[in-house]
Amino acid sequence: MDFLKSIKELAKGDLKKIVLPEGSEDRTLIAASIINAENIAKVILIGSEKEIHDKAKKLDISVSGIEIQDPDNSVKTEIFAHEFHELRKSKGMTEEKAFEMVHDPMYYAAMMVKMNFADGMVSGAVHTTGDLLRPALQIIKTAPGSAIVSSFFVMIMKDKSFGEDGLMLFADCAVNPDPNPEELASIAISTAESARKLCGIEPRVALLSFSTMGSAQHELVEKVRTAAQIARNKRPDLEIEGEMQADAALVDTVAKKKAPGSRVAGNANILIFPDLQAGNIGYKLVERLAGAIAVGPVCQGFAKPVNDLSRGCSVEDIVNVVAITAVQAQA
Repeated sequence: MDFLKSIKELAKGDLKKIVLPEGSEDRTLIAASIINAENIAKVILIGSEKEIHDKAKKLDISVSGIEIQDPDNSVKTEIFAHEFHELRKSKGMTEEKAFEMVHDPMYYAAMMVKMNFADGMVSGAVHTTGDLLRPALQIIKTAPGSAIVSSFFVMIMKDKSFGEDGLMLFADCAVNPDPNPEELASIAISTAESARKLCGIEPRVALLSFSTMGSAQHELVEKVRTAAQIARNKRPDLEIEGEMQADAALVDTVAKKKAPGSRVAGNANILIFPDLQAGNIGYKLVERLAGAIAVGPVCQGFAKPVNDLSRGCSVEDIVNVVAITAVQAQA
């Protein structure tokens, strides 16, 4: 829990504008009132001003001092439509279609970030991951040098012997269904950088498989092995090893038998899963069976911070992800 406290304190030190396109959704509204009251970020809600105020009154919360933008009545809508058309006209976007699309809160919010009216964007309480990624990739796009957008969860473990005093990063658990070796290497490198910038920890990255250092031969193992080599070649300054079984990555006594001499095995604080099925299953098992707190998914690789929520998210989840997004914006 110290991680979340430190993230909120960092966010408070340099307030950023975070836009929430699901402005009239109950959990989002309650979270926005908390974020505003605790001075974690400057929240911008997208939606009908009347509907938002009516909902706030019904929920008995205050939205005083929170900026509200309604795409149907905003002077920015036409400006955003023109810019969006310019961005996408080579893909066949017409001016009429651009004007229609920026009335969608998701696209309007992405344009706010693109044109520096907001520093970051958080959505997903109602919308799917695809609903968020589509406008973000079309408008905000990837950061220079980033080959792929991916995600990670910050896992806060009850057992402090794992990771960095109980803190671990799991990737990719939300975005890429079946990354190839180059993409998997990029996910490993991006997650290592996120660990340094967001969590303040020195990354020790294990690329997971059902084999440890050549104990099995299979095309699925070869994918992970190749990804690890690509990542090491690109970033020899980072501790990245694989392929590795989960017990070898996490348990010192197992690591000594399966991967003697490894600097990561038995001591990993970042786990890179070979595909989305493994990643999604893995983080949920650890969350449910080990009682870990899963914070995220946190996206990485965008030119500006964009983060997703689970549609089953709590108010606290929204507050936490907004705080993380604000700290990403500071970086």
